[in-house]
Amino acid sequence: MEFMLSPDDLAFRDELRAFIAQHLPADVAARNRRGYPFLKDDCLWWTKVLATRGWSAPMWPIEYGGTGWSIVRQHLFEEECWLAGAPQLSWQGLKLAGPVIYTFGTDAQKRRFLPAIVNGEYLWAQGFSEPNAGSDLASLRTAAVRDGDDYVVSGHKIWTSEAHMSDWLFCLVRTDGTDKPQQGISMLLIRLDSPGITIRPIVSIDECHTLNEVFLDNVRVPADQRVGEEGKGWTYAKFVLGLERTNSAEVPRLKRGLSRLKGIARRVPYRDRPLIEHPAFALRIAQAEIDLLALQMTVWRTIAAEGDDGAPASPVAASILKIRGGELLQKIGELSAEALGNSAVEFYPEPPTGATAPVPGSGEDLGAGVFADLAYRRAATIYGGSNDIQRNLIARSLLGS
Repeated sequence: MEFMLSPDDLAFRDELRAFIAQHLPADVAARNRRGYPFLKDDCLWWTKVLATRGWSAPMWPIEYGGTGWSIVRQHLFEEECWLAGAPQLSWQGLKLAGPVIYTFGTDAQKRRFLPAIVNGEYLWAQGFSEPNAGSDLASLRTAAVRDGDDYVVSGHKIWTSEAHMSDWLFCLVRTDGTDKPQQGISMLLIRLDSPGITIRPIVSIDECHTLNEVFLDNVRVPADQRVGEEGKGWTYAKFVLGLERTNSAEVPRLKRGLSRLKGIARRVPYRDRPLIEHPAFALRIAQAEIDLLALQMTVWRTIAAEGDDGAPASPVAASILKIRGGELLQKIGELSAEALGNSAVEFYPEPPTGATAPVPGSGEDLGAGVFADLAYRRAATIYGGSNDIQRNLIARSLLGS
């Protein structure tokens, strides 16, 4: 399969690069290239900047405030932003919560939530995993009991990314204690400042705070904040997880990681010449690049085959992308650390929230963020559904249960 950009797409890429160069400050770009978790202020600011051009929801349909771009242009946009060091957009709002709302939500929900996501007014978190329901989400126990015009929600979510800085939670709850675990699950949209919610931080091995526990103690949620039908949450969850696993291929992040790996290998001396000139290490970089090119092509083929509702046509393909993307993230991180040698274990503090952190000079920042990213991406084969579970899904689909 051969792929070449058309002249119009090449012109579009040039337009993207010019816009990013004009609007992205150098210190913000340098901070984001270090690989640490994004800052809320950066995320919302960049969303607002893009919204002035109509580019803040690149994957959405035009009728909901999106761009209506082709798959190629969506990928060009994401890739150019990543390579330039632009702040991450709210992936949980733009790639997960937003699509599930405009696909299954009411007209009132669309009017209420979608413009706020497009205009960078607040962030979303995903309330799926629980202490005993991670990859096996059907075992979730957080209960929502109907009480008049509200649901009363009690339970415990865990590994909730960005909950401490988010404003809303799209949350799976059990509204019916049926015998079949996939039934009786509903999806609610819950304000994270609601009475009865407690957020407890989980500091991960990279010494960063992105993960949280969320405790819900008799939290009242208006029934009009339920997405779709009661008891149909498993259907909506599969839709969301299909989107998440396709995006978990992480091609733009991988491209930036590969570019950084090459830069390290060019600057680190080994014996009489740069490390990248040694055939054994150069061969390993080349293999990682080949794997990345194959992954990128598979992403394009998968998305091109998706249905009218935007869901991947094949859940098997989504699982394959998730597996390969997570493994390749780890491989590139390990190669970067190996190239750095002992300096890879040096820890560079993440930028303080809400502040512009000083960026180390070129002589001392070669390893900045490498260990933090390597440590965090140990979870890449677990989050979004562990790779072992994904392999089981693939086997059941192809071989039968």
